[in-house]
Amino acid sequence: MTDSADTALEAAGLGKQFGRRGGWALRDCSFRLPAGRVCAVVGPNGAGKSTLLALTAGLLAPTEGTVTVLGTDPAAARTRVGFVAQDKPLYPQLTVTETLRMGADLNPARWDARAAERIVTTGDLDPHKRIRALSGGQRTRVALALALGKRPELLLLDEPMADLDPLARHEVMGLLMGQAALHGTTIVMSSHVIAELEESCDHLLLVGGGRVRLAGELDELLEAHLRVSVPADTPLEPHTVVESRTTGRQLSALIRPAGPLPAGWRTGPPSLEELLLAHLRNPEAPALSPAGPAKTPENIA
Repeated sequence: MTDSADTALEAAGLGKQFGRRGGWALRDCSFRLPAGRVCAVVGPNGAGKSTLLALTAGLLAPTEGTVTVLGTDPAAARTRVGFVAQDKPLYPQLTVTETLRMGADLNPARWDARAAERIVTTGDLDPHKRIRALSGGQRTRVALALALGKRPELLLLDEPMADLDPLARHEVMGLLMGQAALHGTTIVMSSHVIAELEESCDHLLLVGGGRVRLAGELDELLEAHLRVSVPADTPLEPHTVVESRTTGRQLSALIRPAGPLPAGWRTGPPSLEELLLAHLRNPEAPALSPAGPAKTPENIA
């Protein structure tokens, strides 16, 4: 049994199917996210990232398996969780001030007016302007202000900064990291901007084809892999090969070493981008997650 005080989010065999005959958006997902982490959720469009966040927020019910949030079920944890969805749902007829007042009224015991107002004021938003008159980036700031004003223990962000310009992204990311440092907030954030994630996140969930491909501490996942360059006829067994390419007489590969490597092999650590792209290009590569043994297509069918 996992200590719930040390765990922000835990999934066991989690799956979601849409419709009786519909496809599975997620299937057999198992992982654990320790509390206090800043977790990147990465994967191509349609991989199941938004479904995973919606299940965690309690907006969807799983078809199979379980998801535990802050030691309880998602519905019971809802007051302790902040969620910013891709479409940033807000009431268009309200002004910015009225929207923040609504947030305070809905969260009287936990509302942090200073945190909410800081996000709005740093964006030079007119507090009397209606939501429907705001740009996409301005609506993003208001949605983030509502989520952070709630002072959540777990903050779920689905592509939160896609509408922001580079300077605004930098400012908002700084605010999020400050929130995590000051209050110990666990942040789960999906994004396609790898450089942004590499600078701020310490935990990784790579989702592909509705399954968790990688899960764990970012440094540990990177350390578990190596880039190698060897003559083209060199056998790579018994090491786990994530991706390999032959160019002329040279074989380049990303592997998970199963033991010491021969002295003549040229090796180097992969970048985060190299790690992610190799696993996404090769969905049949064995998954890696501390939740259980590596899974191959044969034993997950």
